[in-house]
Amino acid sequence: MAIQPTDQLASITLDDGDVASQVRKAEFSDRVLIRSIISRPDSGSGLAGQKVRAGGWVKTGRKADKDAFAFLELNDGTCPGNLQVIVAASLGDLGQLVPTGTCVVVDGELKLPPSGTKQKVELRAEKVVHVGTVDPAKYPLPKMRLTLEFLRDFVHLRSRTNTISAVARIRNALAYATHTFFQKHGFLYVHTPIITTSDCEGAGEMFQVTTLLSEAEKLEKELLKNPPPSEADIEAARIIVKEKGEVVSELKSAKQEIGPSVDELKKAKENVLKLEERSKLKPGIPKIDGKIDYTKDFFARQAFLTVSGQLQVESYACALSSVYTFGPTFRAENSHTSRHLSEFWMVEPEIAFADLEDDMNCAEAYIKFLCQWLLDNSHEDMKFMADKFDKGCIDRLKMVASTPFIRVSYTEAVEILEEAVKTGKKFENEVKWGIDLASEHERYLTEVKFQKPVIVYNYPKEIKAFYMRLNDDLKTVAAMDVLVPKVGELVGGSQREERYDIIERRINDSGLPLEPYEWYLDLRRYGTVKHCGFGLGFERMILFATGIDNIRDVIPFPRYPGRADL
Repeated sequence: MAIQPTDQLASITLDDGDVASQVRKAEFSDRVLIRSIISRPDSGSGLAGQKVRAGGWVKTGRKADKDAFAFLELNDGTCPGNLQVIVAASLGDLGQLVPTGTCVVVDGELKLPPSGTKQKVELRAEKVVHVGTVDPAKYPLPKMRLTLEFLRDFVHLRSRTNTISAVARIRNALAYATHTFFQKHGFLYVHTPIITTSDCEGAGEMFQVTTLLSEAEKLEKELLKNPPPSEADIEAARIIVKEKGEVVSELKSAKQEIGPSVDELKKAKENVLKLEERSKLKPGIPKIDGKIDYTKDFFARQAFLTVSGQLQVESYACALSSVYTFGPTFRAENSHTSRHLSEFWMVEPEIAFADLEDDMNCAEAYIKFLCQWLLDNSHEDMKFMADKFDKGCIDRLKMVASTPFIRVSYTEAVEILEEAVKTGKKFENEVKWGIDLASEHERYLTEVKFQKPVIVYNYPKEIKAFYMRLNDDLKTVAAMDVLVPKVGELVGGSQREERYDIIERRINDSGLPLEPYEWYLDLRRYGTVKHCGFGLGFERMILFATGIDNIRDVIPFPRYPGRADL
């Protein structure tokens, strides 16, 4: 039987009677998920004899028995494992089926393979429904182990590899767990803006959103095509106005109809105004007093891609009590480290009527929930990660899920690090009170000193953001960071400064203009409330869970200096 082309795939369906009740078809599709076959406790052996339609992409394929049939390892992305499919030569051109990357859909019967083989069930094809062919000479992902760095050059195809597909499923599980945790605890999901006029961190490393450049380029092209009028052109137009005016005056004196002449005069005056306005157009970005005139920009002011949704979600916490936002954030930091992206995702809850202690309790409960969720729901993918990347990743999840986090003040943490230095430990970054703890300091605390997650709280005010609540000692703020093995800082949070006079002073002391934060100050002017919150770097959580080393490999489409593919 000939292989059927792609456009016939949608028209072919299996009768419900062809699929036993134990093998449910996928929602919104007429195939059976490979996961529903091979991820059963019996690895699918109990389904022998059932007729199914399965589809996926060929991981490996080979012809056998003098090209009488082919073995295909088919994967549809629903689980790490592959379904072995056996296709006889009588069903079509086997040469089209075996190349890695080929998409194949077949109808067939599940059979028990010969004893001693690795798989517990295989699919004997009875009909090839669809083939999406691949030219093996051009397909960029050959059947060999490829480095994650190499795969970054093929972000549109890399999800077909075992590693990136496993990361995608783990990422999905963590996102689902995030919403489950906060919804279960009565939080409302709030969508905060991607475009903002507030700099949450006060760092200034923000991507600017502007139409001034494109408008300037458009104007430059237009002026080249239609140059602005000269002073002589404008003077000539003024003379016409004068002449038209004289005609109207003469008609008036003669008590004749002046309507048409008045209309002509109006048009002549409008033309002068247009010419005068056009003569003022100059190529380049508009400026006033030597500075860029942002009143001419799209939003009539400077705007940026957000570095955090925290400030905006605070406004909802100050009305709805417990809220969270979960979305993309952006930093224009020219960093090439394995821990930084230009676009990344943040989970940011905010809780009203709550203090720093509540904040730490929430962060700890949330991280434990995420770890347990992966242990309960992503066993196969986590086992893959343990086999290929980090043998200790599953044990690390178990430890974090079941172990109370250590809590130490920043001052105590620095004393611990200073003691380590005295006993011979060498750090690249100097240890003294007032420093922002480096990754090596954080990992020492979690991996060496305590060997478990650590929450460090009450940081020096000079190294933390203006919105963090000033403590009574006037030296520290009610901030906290959750440090975990492998990654270091996973969560940063604080009790927010709810006192109007103090936060106004903190904004000024930080060298920030008050005007963009007037709305934020309103939250303190009108019905202020004690509140707190934190941010979890979602990609860092995936790094922590999987043991993968580079953050560029745990986000579907990484953006970093020099790269923004697709």
